[in-house]
Amino acid sequence: MSNIVYIATSLDVFIADKNNRIDWLHDIPNPEGSDLGFSAFMDRIDAIVMGRNTVEMVLRFGCDWPYSKPVFMLSNTLKSVPTGYEDKIFLVNGDLNDVVSALNEQGYADLYVDGGLTVQSFLKHDLIDELIITTIPVLLGGGIPLFGDLAEPLKFKHINAEPLLNCLVKNTFVRDR
Repeated sequence: MSNIVYIATSLDVFIADKNNRIDWLHDIPNPEGSDLGFSAFMDRIDAIVMGRNTVEMVLRFGCDWPYSKPVFMLSNTLKSVPTGYEDKIFLVNGDLNDVVSALNEQGYADLYVDGGLTVQSFLKHDLIDELIITTIPVLLGGGIPLFGDLAEPLKFKHINAEPLLNCLVKNTFVRDR
């Protein structure tokens, strides 16, 4: 069982700019339309755990729902999922250890953890086993950071660096326990 972060950041390690926008992610020319390994990653996972803010951002993309796997949306305030997505998004809340245990018991062993606050919360609870971070060559100078405060350092082992599109680097780290 693994909890995996798969995300892109700016050089200064922000996942969204000061206006909560992510359009800078698409500034890199990609003439072949490569998904940069995202489909292969999605084949590895059983479900997605995503924060409410990230779900709302995805819904604003104005495209078909992009996930074929169930999305478990973390929210301690919402009572229901967005209308029309009841078969795709499932509301979860409570202690993260309990949420992960419950999902694992339901057969969702490998979880894709997405969303800034969600990733930070999982890290605070030492629940991340793998980080896959693609660095975009742009400095945003502020915005939503990928990482937040931790009670103590969490050590990871770097296992791979993959150049993409001649200007991106996808780094893979696994938790060193």
